[in-house]
Amino acid sequence: MLHSHLHLHLHLPSSYSTPFLFPYHSPTFPFATSRRNSYSLRFRSTSFNHGRTIIRNETELQLQNHNPTKPQQVNRAYPFHEIEPKWQRYWEQNRTFRTPDDDIDTSKPKYYVLDMFPYPSGAGLHVGHPLGYTATDILARYKRMKGYNVLHPMGWDAFGLPAEQYAIQTGTHPKLTTARNIDRFRSQLKSLGFSYDWDREISTIEPDYYKWTQWIFLQLYKRGLAYQAEVPVNWCPALGTVLANEEVVDGVSERGGHPVIRKPMRQWMLMITAYADRLLEDLDGLDWPESVKEMQRNWIGRSEGAEMEFCVLDSDGKERDVKIIVYTTRPDTIFGATYLVVAPEYPLLSSLVSTAQSKHVEDYVELASRKSDLERTELQKEKTGVFTGCYAKNPANGEAIPIWVADYVLGSYGTGAIMAVPAHDSRDYEFALKYDIPVNWVVMPNDKSINESGKAFPGEGVIINSSNSFVGLDINGLSSKEAALEVIEWAEKSGNGKRKVNYKLRDWLFARQRYWGEPIPVVILDDSGETVPLNENELPLILPELDDFSPTGTGEPPLSKAVSWVKTTDSLSERPATRETNTMPQWAGSCWYYLRFMDPTNSKELVDKTKERYWGPVDVYVGGAEHAVLHLLYARFWHKVLYDIGVVSTKEPFQCVINQGIILGEVQYMAYRDQDGNLISADVADISNEHNLEKIPEEKVMKSRDSFVLKENPDIRLVARAYKMSKSRGNVVNPDDVIAEYGADSLRLYEMFMGPLRDSKTWSTSGIEGVYRFLGRTWRLIVGSPLSDGTFKERTISVDEEPTIDQLHTLHKCVAKVTEEIEGTRFNTGISAMMEFLNAAYKWDKHPRSIIEAFVLLLSPYAPHMAEELWSRLGHTKSLAYEPFPEANPAYLKDSTIVLPVQINGKTRGTIQVEETCSEEEAFGLACRDEKLSKYLDGQSVRKRIYVPGKILNVVLDRKNTKVAVQ
Repeated sequence: MLHSHLHLHLHLPSSYSTPFLFPYHSPTFPFATSRRNSYSLRFRSTSFNHGRTIIRNETELQLQNHNPTKPQQVNRAYPFHEIEPKWQRYWEQNRTFRTPDDDIDTSKPKYYVLDMFPYPSGAGLHVGHPLGYTATDILARYKRMKGYNVLHPMGWDAFGLPAEQYAIQTGTHPKLTTARNIDRFRSQLKSLGFSYDWDREISTIEPDYYKWTQWIFLQLYKRGLAYQAEVPVNWCPALGTVLANEEVVDGVSERGGHPVIRKPMRQWMLMITAYADRLLEDLDGLDWPESVKEMQRNWIGRSEGAEMEFCVLDSDGKERDVKIIVYTTRPDTIFGATYLVVAPEYPLLSSLVSTAQSKHVEDYVELASRKSDLERTELQKEKTGVFTGCYAKNPANGEAIPIWVADYVLGSYGTGAIMAVPAHDSRDYEFALKYDIPVNWVVMPNDKSINESGKAFPGEGVIINSSNSFVGLDINGLSSKEAALEVIEWAEKSGNGKRKVNYKLRDWLFARQRYWGEPIPVVILDDSGETVPLNENELPLILPELDDFSPTGTGEPPLSKAVSWVKTTDSLSERPATRETNTMPQWAGSCWYYLRFMDPTNSKELVDKTKERYWGPVDVYVGGAEHAVLHLLYARFWHKVLYDIGVVSTKEPFQCVINQGIILGEVQYMAYRDQDGNLISADVADISNEHNLEKIPEEKVMKSRDSFVLKENPDIRLVARAYKMSKSRGNVVNPDDVIAEYGADSLRLYEMFMGPLRDSKTWSTSGIEGVYRFLGRTWRLIVGSPLSDGTFKERTISVDEEPTIDQLHTLHKCVAKVTEEIEGTRFNTGISAMMEFLNAAYKWDKHPRSIIEAFVLLLSPYAPHMAEELWSRLGHTKSLAYEPFPEANPAYLKDSTIVLPVQINGKTRGTIQVEETCSEEEAFGLACRDEKLSKYLDGQSVRKRIYVPGKILNVVLDRKNTKVAVQ
């Protein structure tokens, strides 16, 4: 509730650009306590009555301490609330960060730095998002000052299921909600001072953009890389669409928690497997995190092995005219194969099931259809399966082995069937133990003690128990590698198999049964069913307006409701035709957007070849590790296709990829309660029983050694934990709030100061206070302290004189460190170096203009608003965005300081650190400012000084004054 010492009045400060946003639900004001005594709140409500004031619609509210005679003065460390909107307007009006297009000077080096395409969600940004954006902005600003042509654009990956689901729930067209979300994102990004070239802004939902997405699809289709096939998919009836494996968790959709089933559907596919080897080989030359490259290698999953044929037996043990082909990377272990496993979706499964086992198999297949591929192949999960009632013949030893169906085998990998060797595969071993299937050892480890461990041995060794003279195969005594080659050679000669290179990588399912996506540019002829691509001059095929875009419930996509759009005529043959009603997946538009940024308004081609040759590839690409595989792999695939047809000149799109860490919410303190509701220490609590956890306010917590405990009862140890920011945990920090409280420069600086860019870190409000104080001290050093009315002097204090050697050393060491950190994309210790510089500068008597200007330029990539304002106050009329970045002079980087003993009347009283070339006057001045020595020198009359450079300073005081000082 508002108390009597607060009053209300409507107020919208002209300098205030990003107010706090709160939904209003009750008469209680939901505001947080603030270090300052002023709040700016915006309420959305139809009516609000709090005794004296009624507010209707959307209104901003200013709350201040009540003082009937004098308005409450807001004391800020520096006037960021005026500076930041001022310079954001200046940059926008002057198009300061516009990258020249046709008039660009290509003799200059280029630097293309790009953020991963954001999806403009309704929630807007939280403080985790600006981490990567701030890093790329520092790089962009730095490179401009180093003389590069910089391309630093921003756009929106705006098609997708979230917007469509929100539209279905609210009845609002996704085009409207997406536009509103984009406006919010853009406003938030601009409020942080990012130096994007907004003239190049693009959005995947604009026809001028997706015209070229459709054009790329046509090129894929013409080359046989886009085709249709009947494939098992994750079908979600409630969402009315096919979901990727990553979008299914525990049998339900990740978004909404709707049931998901596996069923075959005719789908568009892209033949990414045709590029598997190139996608693998070209990873080696990329400056990417090794972990990301390894993830892509594993996803592609190239392996060399053999395809082996197992004849299915009838009930009398005779060979049927049915064979199961399995792929194995370990043909050396074929004598150890004691059963076969086929996937639940194996195409021949129905012919392998006995009458007695038919119902069991049907039930199991139905159960498996509710699981995603990721769930089915999870190593930790318990293995399940059902015996088909049928057997097959092991071609190596002639034994009849059972055929099982189990969901840990995928129909999409290899042949959809495996030979199970439980002695030498941990999954097969677990399965065999559970279902009492024989385990035959055929590989002897070099370390024989491993053989006695009672576990499967998946490694290589010497082959044993592997000989059958009847079929002419004996590999006993061979090494695993030698045996594998021998088995493959035998299989090819005997007709039981062949050498095979296999990939885990599957072709890309490229269709979604939803409305909000790019239309696929093909038609199906009504009379023949033939699929015909549109002519390129018919692009873009524009997405029709639909009032009802909810799922049809029949499997037909929502676009089927646009009857007048669906029914058409083939432009070439003029025969009646039907448009494709599936749409492209969300990945489509983000596969090539980096190229469009190079030439965003070109209506004649995807990208001008001259511009692409200059700007490509992207020099630095920054985004989350969650895109390490799919987005990056799909983009690389499309890029290689475009390379093959001459659209691009480079084999790879992104030379350097950086994954920024995540920012966790503030540390939360939790206490355990037992079954009786009593608080208990975490030492004795059941850690797995998290529903007994209770959140404890920070003010009730104190530190005790290495733990956190309750203040009122230190015996109760608490759990201190930081979680990923989410609405459900209530730990999301809105950047709008932080900017209003501390300014955008403080937020930018703090996000870089928290730790190395690639590491995850925990948000701390007290931490941002520290960088805010640093900026305030910077302002006071150059501008001065605030006047009594809270304003600052118009002119900046500076001294036009030559800097001392000490000042030059201090500056150039700072320049070297900041430069090193930006070049190494670490950033945080560069801020520390600037803080150290500031501490040193506060000890100087005078501040030469050349030193201060260089420091302002160093600060500018990190805190651009303040730096621009200080630069202006130093007398400059143009932006500093293109001023040369300071260069470190090696001559001033050498450590030329020494420790000089200081004597008072012949007795050593302390030491000072001085430059080797320090004069007597400078040494005496340092001694007078030294905390320890000053108590001997303050107010004393000096009779003489004895100075031996580099050795000693002896100050002889007047004896009369010395006695007084001693007394």
